[in-house]
Amino acid sequence: MKLISVKLSVLFFSILFIFASLFAQAKPSIKKVSIKTSAVCGMCKSKIEGALSNQEGVVKSSLSDKTKIVMVKYDSTKTSPEKIRQAISMAGYDADDVKANADAYNNLEDCCKKN
Repeated sequence: MKLISVKLSVLFFSILFIFASLFAQAKPSIKKVSIKTSAVCGMCKSKIEGALSNQEGVVKSSLSDKTKIVMVKYDSTKTSPEKIRQAISMAGYDADDVKANADAYNNLEDCCKKN
């Protein structure tokens, strides 16, 4: 009986080790980037975070109303900081050195436009 218990324990820990190894390998592809935006108000926050939630590979985004910086957690195997900046631009906002798409900017509410 004790031998069966030892074999089950070894099997359990072997399976646990395999799963831990798989998850450990997946984590290095998750990265973070901070991007300065031209956001002005709470509506901007909703629009930028909404645009990023539709971007493939973006895990999470959070825009600070005070700093206008959006922190983005993303899967580097599916997207890049350049693609994330482009998504923000296509929503009508500047993203670091990437200027807002002119058509998207013109469609923003007046409260969301730069002063």
